Amino acid sequence: MESLVEKVKKGSEHAFRILIETYKDHVFRSVYSVLRNQKDAEDASQEVWIKIYRSLPNYEGQGFKTWITRIAVHHAIDCKRKEVRRSEELVDELPSETGNDEGHRQYFVEHQVLQKEQKQLVLRRLQDVPEAYRSVIVGFYIKEKSYQQLAKEENVQVKTIETKLYRARLWIRKHWKEEDFI
Repeated sequence: MESLVEKVKKGSEHAFRILIETYKDHVFRSVYSVLRNQKDAEDASQEVWIKIYRSLPNYEGQGFKTWITRIAVHHAIDCKRKEVRRSEELVDELPSETGNDEGHRQYFVEHQVLQKEQKQLVLRRLQDVPEAYRSVIVGFYIKEKSYQQLAKEENVQVKTIETKLYRARLWIRKHWKEEDFI
């Protein structure tokens, strides 16, 4: 695989097509696991391949599959955050139904209450997650800390944090169902 990456770095389009063919399903699954929407995951996967291509000069042989997975998951998380921001902006732009701000205010309050309930539900369900995974989930997804920050706080290697997050995601996929949060 490393020789293929080197060929891409030297400008081989054919080598890059081979990389895409080899890893396209893996990238899609990585993105889909975060976005949970086929169309969004397809679009995001295309963007991930552009990011991978642009980032290849910085790749230093640290495990290609892990490297592209990290790019895919981070991009998907960014997409998810943008989606949340967009929905918040749409709420702010909603015209009031009564001609004044009362309709807008009511919609906004309802939206905030639903978000708060959803967050409380996730936090309650987080108590079911094994402690070893809970701390990295809270640190990474809720407090938005980097792998490096978490590793330093827990006095472990970055790879340990990556492994814990990977296993935590597997645990969540196995034990949580989407309908539990609707």
